[in-house]
Amino acid sequence: DMRTEISTAAAFVTRLLRAAGGVGEEQLRCFRECLQEEMREHYKHHWFPLVPSKGSGYRCIRINHKMDPLIGKAAGMIGLSHERLFQLLPSELTLWVDPFEVSYRIGEDGSICVLYESPQPGGKAAKQLESRTSCKEEWRIGRSSPSKSYNMMTVSS
Repeated sequence: DMRTEISTAAAFVTRLLRAAGGVGEEQLRCFRECLQEEMREHYKHHWFPLVPSKGSGYRCIRINHKMDPLIGKAAGMIGLSHERLFQLLPSELTLWVDPFEVSYRIGEDGSICVLYESPQPGGKAAKQLESRTSCKEEWRIGRSSPSKSYNMMTVSS
């Protein structure tokens, strides 16, 4: 069951659109529902609760000078063009939707922030990667943190 993870991710992208302004509440509701449906369909055969990291790249939602197709399709359903989306959303956004965890990064060297985390059955809970306060500030101002001299990603087994 991936409902919570998908709902969390879709709500996050919807909040980013709402914060940018200019999109009506009814449009936002429709966008969120469409995005959830697109994600459910896209992830259907790529969801592995026993091996949460498996398929992570496939489930990653990415905006990086190109619009993520799932976001683009949901936005198209409410009449938002890719050009308009690029004005409303961060130009660089990575959203990881994995079993038991949803996290994001704004900017190429921004902090990785956890939106949702649930202990894995029979496993230990993953540690929170960054303080929620710094993450909250980051998405509110819509910028990445200053460049870091390192680029590290840890994967727990």
